[in-house]
Amino acid sequence: MRLVRLALLLCILLPFASVAHASETPAEHAANVYAQQEMSAAPLHENLPDYSLPSDKLAKAQHLAKVRVALHFTAEAWGIVQLVLLLGLGAVAWMRDTALRASRNRWVQGYLFLLLLLLARVLLNLPLSLYGHSLAVKYGFSIQGWGSWFGDLGKSLALYWLIGGALVMLLFFLIHKAPRRWWLVFWVASIPIVLAGVFLAPLTIDPLFNQFEPLQEHHPDLVAKLEQMKIPADHMFLMKASAKVTTPNAYVTGFGASKRLVIWDTSLTKGTSDEVLWMFGHEAGHYVLGHVLHGVLLTLAILPLLLYLGYRLLHIVLARFGVGWRIASQEDWGALAVMLLVFAVFSVISEPVENTISRHIEHAADIYGQEAIHGLVPDPQAAVKQACDTDGESTLDDPNPSRFIEFWTYNHPAESRRAAFGKAYNPWAPGMEPKYFKKER
Repeated sequence: MRLVRLALLLCILLPFASVAHASETPAEHAANVYAQQEMSAAPLHENLPDYSLPSDKLAKAQHLAKVRVALHFTAEAWGIVQLVLLLGLGAVAWMRDTALRASRNRWVQGYLFLLLLLLARVLLNLPLSLYGHSLAVKYGFSIQGWGSWFGDLGKSLALYWLIGGALVMLLFFLIHKAPRRWWLVFWVASIPIVLAGVFLAPLTIDPLFNQFEPLQEHHPDLVAKLEQMKIPADHMFLMKASAKVTTPNAYVTGFGASKRLVIWDTSLTKGTSDEVLWMFGHEAGHYVLGHVLHGVLLTLAILPLLLYLGYRLLHIVLARFGVGWRIASQEDWGALAVMLLVFAVFSVISEPVENTISRHIEHAADIYGQEAIHGLVPDPQAAVKQACDTDGESTLDDPNPSRFIEFWTYNHPAESRRAAFGKAYNPWAPGMEPKYFKKER
């Protein structure tokens, strides 16, 4: 089994990593070396020359770093343990029996079983969720009241139940019709479903949780500058994040006609206009380089391998524990909990792989953003460093996390790494070439 896991990691990571390494430019390499040397020379969790926090915020960041790591790994472990407990204590079998007694209709059975399973997991996760939100409020990251917070939790539960129920019904239909090939047929069926979901989410799901308005209505001057980064004005949106949080952020979502760059209104109240332009430049990198669609396609390419391994492990687990759990076969509604357990383990194993890929993507967007603002701001290197300082003070990012924690849990490069890289990255220097823009710009 260890060899299978290792093969899975290598199949996912090595092709991407080799391409990323091969495309590294001399200017990028020099800045990467500089950033790594700076981080290696500084003590763990202490300030760096290119990224530092005031003493009071440094102490908070150091404490918060420990809490975040503990919460992260506790949540992952608890996600696995709770499924084992629900299965081992017979709760899943009880949910299955309850659904079967409620109706002979398969749709009623499936949706009722899923509702009971989701409610159990929400309640079991609630203590950690409550603590996480109270921590965000305590440190000033969130101003969302408990009523609004529970409202969002209820909306999420309803969406998981309604959309997830349809997927569960499809899955068990395929398991019944193609017991040995359902993993392959389900993958084929998931392709249009995933693409439709990514396309529709910005239009239908996101507005359920936040208010969005065209950026042009509030910041036409900023939009004019951003159009120089190859983003159409009607694809830029402002999210009223200040109703819930205080931290800055921006993101790219959707593809095709739904593709859009979204900036939180909290980002426009912090830092200088140069810093905001770099943030937009970074997101423009995601937008122009097609990272959302590429990420979806990569996921779909990996999915059949994961589904096949899930199918094999499902049968192994059921053969070993099915009698004790009172789950007779893969067609039993209770097998869904076993599948969730298998994929929860997969998620923990694949986390560093996924985050490594994500960091490569975010690094590419950083490079694009710094090159994109060349000529739009007086000093791109200073703009990047200042933006990282402002963002770090708002979110209390650990100045110098351990390499293991960065490797395993960070989906972006550490803020200090981004700041040091930004300071050193100068593709416009003699003998250097930019990666995404022509030098004469």
